[in-house]
Amino acid sequence: MAATRAQKMEETRAKLIKAARKAFAEKGFAAASMDDLTAEAGLTRGALYHNFGDKKGLLAAVVDQIDSEMAQSAMAEAERKGGDAWDKLLAEGSAYIAAALVPEVRRIVLLDGPAVLGDPSHWPSQNKCLAATMQSLEALAAQGAIKPVDIEASARLLAGAALNAALWVAANERPSDVLGKAVEAFEHLASGLLAQAPALPIKSIDRI
Repeated sequence: MAATRAQKMEETRAKLIKAARKAFAEKGFAAASMDDLTAEAGLTRGALYHNFGDKKGLLAAVVDQIDSEMAQSAMAEAERKGGDAWDKLLAEGSAYIAAALVPEVRRIVLLDGPAVLGDPSHWPSQNKCLAATMQSLEALAAQGAIKPVDIEASARLLAGAALNAALWVAANERPSDVLGKAVEAFEHLASGLLAQAPALPIKSIDRI
């Protein structure tokens, strides 16, 4: 019985998150009504309040889901492109920034998210990204590929640079016009960690 109750609760949460993703993407957080968030899922307001507390709590769950998907997608893109561990780390950051062009990501995660939920660096999904970046840097440090700098400090700066670049792209009236600039700057800044500077200039446009 307990397992069934937990399963039903998880199904209810999934339905509400799915409906909220659609409503927030199409109308934005402020314009999305409670009916938009519940009727689409065939649920009541009581179900929303019970599972997420309020509309803001539901947004937090949606942002966490999409932001986590962004990170996973960036990792998959890095694996697809191949290269060494450093190439993959850069590719992950570049792909995360490029996700700012995706309408759902731009509106929900990068525009409404910070405006409603506050500083993204405190989001659970960003803490996961930070942990993954630290692991990558620790591996690179063990190989002697990066300078002997503090791993956590470096990871926080890299993750922050990628996030803020994505926020800048999303906030721009013509995001596609600044994407290349954002990725290029991110890659050059990140490369300052390398024990040896790249032999050739980084061509970020080719990586997107």
